[in-house]
Amino acid sequence: MRISQTAAIVTGGASGLGGATAQALAADGARVFALDLAGAIEAAPPVDGVTYLEADVTDADQVATAVATASGSGVPLRVVVNCAGIGPSARIVSRKGTHDLALYRKVVEVNLVGTFTVLTLAAEAIGRTEPDGDGQRGVVINTASIAAFDGQIGQAAYASSKGGVVGLTLPAARDLASLGIRVMTIAPGIVDTPMLATVGEEVREALAAGVPFPKRLGTPAEYAALARSIIAHDYLNGEVIRMDGALRMAPR
Repeated sequence: MRISQTAAIVTGGASGLGGATAQALAADGARVFALDLAGAIEAAPPVDGVTYLEADVTDADQVATAVATASGSGVPLRVVVNCAGIGPSARIVSRKGTHDLALYRKVVEVNLVGTFTVLTLAAEAIGRTEPDGDGQRGVVINTASIAAFDGQIGQAAYASSKGGVVGLTLPAARDLASLGIRVMTIAPGIVDTPMLATVGEEVREALAAGVPFPKRLGTPAEYAALARSIIAHDYLNGEVIRMDGALRMAPR
């Protein structure tokens, strides 16, 4: 599917995976609408072709407003890339007591329900566009994690939320096939994002050493490149692609 002269929504689009993807799609000629929280947008660099929109993916009204903005941009909305997410760590039972139930609910609300909310509202808008010659109207790319398959100690909330994203992929692709919308999911491994910037160099080196090959951390640019490949490859649908250098996470 062609990216140029289309509109694209990227959640978590002010930094990290979303920031790199927003910039890559803009460079390909898309009119990109990067959704993020106010604080993240304030720190984001201006990028030609990228419009930052304040929106919390857990707020359906804010998402609907952002989708309406993208849909009314003068070019058809064709692409959605869901990168917004959080990843706090906590054991189910520890010396401090039980897992904070409100925290668990929040992680699922942001990572899974937020993804579904954006997918659903954007798919409705994409479905109103004119299809291309192959009957295709658009593609939605969601972000899971290898934690969906190899969740570590302390990742109960994160892993189950990302497992939900994995489980959403095929039924969403089947649901939206009649509208000519593909649905794919990327499951990144350890990627060098701002979330990882807070750990020391020794920890970063240890994480990189655990990757079979290439023996390094992944980059947001590599995620963006994979997203671009998925958009361009019209026969990719209903699948989860691991981007992890063959890493399989140990329990801790």
